[in-house]
Amino acid sequence: MDAPLLVELFCEELPPKALKKLGEAFASGIVNGLAKREFVGDAKYTAFATPRRLAVLIEGVKAASGAKRVEVKLMPTAVGLDASGNATPALVKKLEAAGLAGMDPSTLRRRVDGKSEMLFAEATTLAMPLAQALQGALEEAIAGLPIPKVMSYQLADGETTVQFVRPAHGLVALHGSDVVPVQALGLKAGRVTHGHRFQGARDVSLADAGAYEESLERDGKVIADFAKRRAAIARELEEKSRALTPAFKPPEALLDEVTALVEWPAVYVGRFEEEFLAVPQECLVLTMQQNQKYFPLQGADGKLLPKFLIVSNLRLADSSNVVQGNERVVRPRLSDARFFFETDKKAKLADRVPQLASIVYHNKLGSQLERIERLRRLASRIQAMLPRGEKGRAYADRAAFLAKADLVTLMVGEFPELQGVMGKYYAEADGEEPSVVRAIEQHYWPRFAGDQLPVGDVSIALALADKLETLIGIWGVGQQPTGDKDPFGLRRAAMGVLRILSEKSETLALDLGRLLAETAGGFPSGKLAPDTAAAVHLFMLDRLRSMLRDKGYDANEIEAVLADNPTRIQLVWSRIEAVKAFRALSEAGALAAANKRIQNILKKSGNGASVAPGLLAQDEEKKLHASMQALAPRVEQHMERSDYAAALKDLAGIRADVDAFFDKVLVNAEDEKVRANRLGLLDELGRLMNRVADISKLAA
Repeated sequence: MDAPLLVELFCEELPPKALKKLGEAFASGIVNGLAKREFVGDAKYTAFATPRRLAVLIEGVKAASGAKRVEVKLMPTAVGLDASGNATPALVKKLEAAGLAGMDPSTLRRRVDGKSEMLFAEATTLAMPLAQALQGALEEAIAGLPIPKVMSYQLADGETTVQFVRPAHGLVALHGSDVVPVQALGLKAGRVTHGHRFQGARDVSLADAGAYEESLERDGKVIADFAKRRAAIARELEEKSRALTPAFKPPEALLDEVTALVEWPAVYVGRFEEEFLAVPQECLVLTMQQNQKYFPLQGADGKLLPKFLIVSNLRLADSSNVVQGNERVVRPRLSDARFFFETDKKAKLADRVPQLASIVYHNKLGSQLERIERLRRLASRIQAMLPRGEKGRAYADRAAFLAKADLVTLMVGEFPELQGVMGKYYAEADGEEPSVVRAIEQHYWPRFAGDQLPVGDVSIALALADKLETLIGIWGVGQQPTGDKDPFGLRRAAMGVLRILSEKSETLALDLGRLLAETAGGFPSGKLAPDTAAAVHLFMLDRLRSMLRDKGYDANEIEAVLADNPTRIQLVWSRIEAVKAFRALSEAGALAAANKRIQNILKKSGNGASVAPGLLAQDEEKKLHASMQALAPRVEQHMERSDYAAALKDLAGIRADVDAFFDKVLVNAEDEKVRANRLGLLDELGRLMNRVADISKLAA
């Protein structure tokens, strides 16, 4: 009979950052293994994962698979049968291997399969018991786990060594109320699991598979379901924070991590001395989150409060000892942060810059100090192209000079995530100009998808310089991204540049081609591959394709605007909007098809000569030429105003003349001069039609 199946591996503490994936992979591995063996169909199952266990409960699992008729492919007829139709030694051996020894060759079926006639045998498979199927599925699931780092350990016999993510101490396998006799990692399956280390029963005997979750929670004081445990923690965090601040939102990654650290969670409020608030709050937040897994609290104004939330693995009526213990632990951590900050401030950022000579940026590109010189040159040149122009050039140079100095501070050494942030605080303490201070922090922005963009000319100039220097330098020495590998973050850098060029109004006049050329020019001659700037441009256009797809534009629209490898990135967005609007016009399809036809003709026949009006013989070509002459100045005016929608709308009005030309005029006329003239007319028409985008890409 069908019944629920429970499988649990009980281990020592599993790596918290990998626990969720391990739980999902273990459950899906068991389910898929049983489905492959036809013990479950479209089964409903629940995955469980706690710090000390991986488990799965599957509904409706068969006790055994039924016998069934199968067809076994053997070998070519010419190999399996001799001239008299008797089995050859090769066929006899094959039948024995397939468990069909003694089968009469005359009962075999012949069928053409591929290029030759093959022999097939019909057989009945034996029923498979669940234990056999689960043994195979369990072994496959364990082998397929995404284990970050495998441990080797000896079993109790002192001789056998096994490998797993952590030493395993228990195996449960229940089908309904029956133990399934499987083995794994030197363990034999039973019905006993184990509860919370301190607050639950050491051993929890399970009556049946369906009782797992309830029994473990009631008797073992363990919430086995990762999602339910996470929801319970989030709910209690919300309840405890509501009385302290309206602005609390737990970081998702930290919430996942603490869920993987506890089995019987409870949330308590801890406090620390207000004097620590003199330290930049980013330092205190990272100290509490990374080192202690606490949830810092901020007020409605965004400023840190001297309180934090603790997710404990103990639910206690009197939590004072737990809270006081955590408060004692956090004080030294906060004291360390204060020491780092106060010590770092004793040396000015500018005085730290020479130390960057000892930090290797890349073995082919030199030190961070050498990189600073490239950033100073590039940031200053970009600043000259921005609205403040030369007025901000000295500030851009100063910001670039100081941008990486915080890499040699104690605080950034402890918390690399604070690069730029600490530079801002130290520059501010040194009395640097406000735009320089802001640029030092913001030159890393945007750090991830959806992150904020730098504000102000100097910040924009330095942010672009930092990302472009990375792109050109790393690409130029042969470290391009491959597959899902991108160790230097070139995709992220490219997306950052594209977002700044797309979304910041100050960058409207910036030309990506020029920026890439300026960047490449800052490296010593011969250091980079000669085609680096062009290759990076194409790489960035591929990133731009992704951005446009994410915004809902289709492939034809995207290729229409990117066909000419544009360098004015901000204009791409207005151009594609115009293309989208043009595509909705009734004339769009015919004009796109005509444009494609023009390109095909010109590819075969060449571009022809300049148009000589005296050689235009037929009314249709004369009218088309006249319409083009009238239309060209209007389109040019629209282009100068970047009114691409108006340009395309005006171009739609030429459709009737284009259709008439192709209906009545023979382009490849016998007269060589007339033919060249008509090709020239088509060349001019194609260039006029494609001022905004290559509309031939819109043709179905």
